[in-house]
Parts: sequence; C-alpha cells; structure tokens
Amino acid sequence: MYLYGKNSVVERLKANPKSVKKIFLQENFSGQHLFDAIKTTDIPVKQVSEKELARIKRADRLQGIIAEVDKFSYTPFEELLHSSKNKDMSFVFIDNINDPHNLGSIIRIAACFGGFSVVIPEHRTCEINDTVMHVASGGENFVPVSMVNNMTTALLAAKKAGYWIVGTVVEDGEDINKISLPFPLCLVLGSEGKGIRHGIKKHLDLRVSLPMRGASLSFNVAMTAAIFCHEITRQKSKST
Repeated sequence: MYLYGKNSVVERLKANPKSVKKIFLQENFSGQHLFDAIKTTDIPVKQVSEKELARIKRADRLQGIIAEVDKFSYTPFEELLHSSKNKDMSFVFIDNINDPHNLGSIIRIAACFGGFSVVIPEHRTCEINDTVMHVASGGENFVPVSMVNNMTTALLAAKKAGYWIVGTVVEDGEDINKISLPFPLCLVLGSEGKGIRHGIKKHLDLRVSLPMRGASLSFNVAMTAAIFCHEITRQKSKST
C-alpha cells in the first residue's frame, strides 16, 4: 500500500515507523519536519523525478512524497469489544458507504475526537485503501478499524455486551439536541441514498435525527458523523 501527502507520511513515521518500507521523495522536495522524522529511522529513501513519482502512485496532491507501507491491519471486533482498556469506547458502524473520501473523513473525525472505533462490513462498504488513508491524514494510526463479516451479528454481540445501538435516520427520529444518549453505545451510519438497511434498522434501540430548518438539502455522511461524534463526546464527558 502507498501513503502519499506530507501529513499522512509524517503521522505514520511518528506512530508506526516499522510499517514504512520505503520512501520516495520528489527532487527538490521541501519539508524540514519530514526530513527530521526520516532521519530518526533506517527507512531507505529514493529521490525521483515528478514523472517517476506519478508513475508509482497515480493520485492528486502527492505533495512530493510517497511511502510504501505494510498492508492495513484491521483489529478483530471481538478484541475491541471485550478489551477492558476499551470499556469507554464508542463504536461507529458504517453501512453501505462506498466513497473512500467519506470513509477517510470519518476516520479522521473519529481520531480528532478520540474514544471511537470504526466498524465496516466485509461487503457493501469501501475497504481501507490508499485513498482512505490519504484523506484520513494519519487518523488511521489512532482509530482501531474492524472489518466484520456480518454487521447484524456484530451489533447483536455489542448489544449482548451491554452496548446501546443508536442509528441515524433522516425522518421520524428523536431530536439529537433533546435527548440523553445511553452509554456505552454503537452509532450506526447509513449511506446518503439508502440509509441504514432494514435488516439492521430493526435492531436499533434508538433512532436519532438532526433537525434541518434550512434548505431542503442534507449533510453527507462524513458531516453527519462529525456532528454526532461531537454530541456523543460532549454527553459522554458530562456523564463521567
């Protein structure tokens, strides 16, 4: 896999340098903080032309740097669910989201707030790829991500472990501004077009909505994740 962009690479060098196999720098690359981070490691560095860099990874905004890294390592869901050190963690279940930019944004949001893990299904959702990690801007180093074979089974396991299942819906949900969220919780986000699948929706303990008093538009799923993660964090801090 390839990381590209200055923030993504420098965060990986700080968090997990052993996962970085090789770094490609464009000729005349500038970035003293990256040079300093690289110097503390034994990672091989190769300088290449702009055209050579673009051949290694075809993407926008390479920012003159690419790092070849280990394949992304998912964290087993059962390990997260039953680990005593994660007892205050909230889960963000993502259903039916195929845009890597949205998934990367959600991981970055979860990293910024802290105290969240992300759960994605093996099917019907984008996996962690180079684009996701680029958009996450290093967030993947701070947020455990689990890939599960069956979302419903994972949610039922969480419910059995004492978690409340809270789903975001466009209509007929409780106003997020007027309710007290139950903890510990799993937040379920669906796609912009289809929302949460019926098979999952029937297992929700609570359905919550964002009041939309402006134009008849909608937030994308990453914006929705940011608003709900903020509210979860705010209410969680009040309850402790």
